Parts: sequence; C-alpha cells; structure tokens
Amino acid sequence: MQSACPNCGQKIAIDDAKVPDRAFSVKCPKCATVVRFPGKAEAAAAPPPAEADPFAGAPTSAPELRPEMLEDLKNALSRGAGGLGRALVALPDRAVGASLAGLLESIGVKVDNTDNPEEAGRLIEQGVYTIVVTTRMAAAPGRETLIQRVARLSPESRRRVVLVVLGDEYRSGDGTQAWASNGDLVLNPKDLHNAGALLASMVSERRRLYQVYLDARDRLEQAAAAHH
Repeated sequence: MQSACPNCGQKIAIDDAKVPDRAFSVKCPKCATVVRFPGKAEAAAAPPPAEADPFAGAPTSAPELRPEMLEDLKNALSRGAGGLGRALVALPDRAVGASLAGLLESIGVKVDNTDNPEEAGRLIEQGVYTIVVTTRMAAAPGRETLIQRVARLSPESRRRVVLVVLGDEYRSGDGTQAWASNGDLVLNPKDLHNAGALLASMVSERRRLYQVYLDARDRLEQAAAAHH
C-alpha cells in the first residue's frame, strides 16, 4: 500500500502484510506530517481513484517569444548556468515536454528526453545538464525523484544546474514554493505561454545572487592566501 505525504510529497510504502483491517495513520519519515492510510476493508471497498491530469488544459505549442525576450533568455542562461549546455526535459506529458523543448532549442540549448530516471540521475551527477525540467513526483515507486538527485549535488555542482519544476499545484514563479520544492523555478503548466519570460527573470536573479556568493568566496580565498 502506497501514499504520498500531502505536505512534502514524500512517498510512503507499507508492506501489505502489515496493513490492518481498520484505517491507520503513520508519520512521514521526512517531515513528520501524519498521513492517513485506509485499512484493508476500506481499500477493498473503495473504487480506484481517478488520477487527475496535472497538464490538462496546458498549451502544447512552443511559447512564442519576442526577439528581444529571446535574446534576454539566451544571455541569462549562458551567463548564469555556465554556458547554454544541455537540458533534460523529463515530463509525463510529451506534448508539454515538446513545448518546453521547443523553447529551449530556439535559443540553442540541446534537449534530451528520457524514460529512464536512473540514467538521467547519473548524467545529472556527472554535470552533463545545466537545465533540468521535471515534476515533483517523476520517479518509479521507491526510487529517488530527479529533484532529489539534484538536491544531493555538491553546492558547487548545484549552482550550475537550473531546476524547473512543473505542477498544477504551483503558482508560477513563486519563490517560496520553489524553495520548498528544492527547485529554482516552479511553473504551472497553464502558464507555459509565459515560460520564457519567467525563466529569464529567474536565471538573471539567480546569477546575481550567486555572484555575491562567488565574490565572497574569492575574498576569503585571497585572505587565506595572504595569511599564509
């Protein structure tokens, strides 16, 4: 029996042999939120829930960008992510994935799509991708999500990856939701028409913040060298 924490999205699996007849609750191992599970009798009687399509109603054509916006996005990414490099688009909806791939390819980014999250995770850890577009739950049951793979990177490697998380639960561009999702930008699929402007704005701000970090690191290294 499986469920997901409503607070942090952590997947929780219970051995079927240990599931009691009555409903029960467990604490999320990640954030300690109480998660309710149905008992065997309730689960057997309930019809299987229909899964909502988080990309329903999302535009599927590539976002249109004015020439000046296109140039802004290209400049922001090339300076903020260590070069345009390659992007990984790992989304369950191929039409939405193609829309975002079209946006990235229009500025010269090579885009990969994958059905193999394990291989994608290895390539992320090897520093192959400068941009990763995915969803919060994009993983097989019991496997790490791509977001979790990005979160495990070293600080130096993490700053080189722009992580965009799609989901109908998000308000596009919300910094608090992005932080909670371990991403750099959250994007509601219905706002794909504005994806270029949102991405350019986020990368520019991210570049500015990291420059403060890099300047401070350089000063510390110079001070240490002078001390020795």
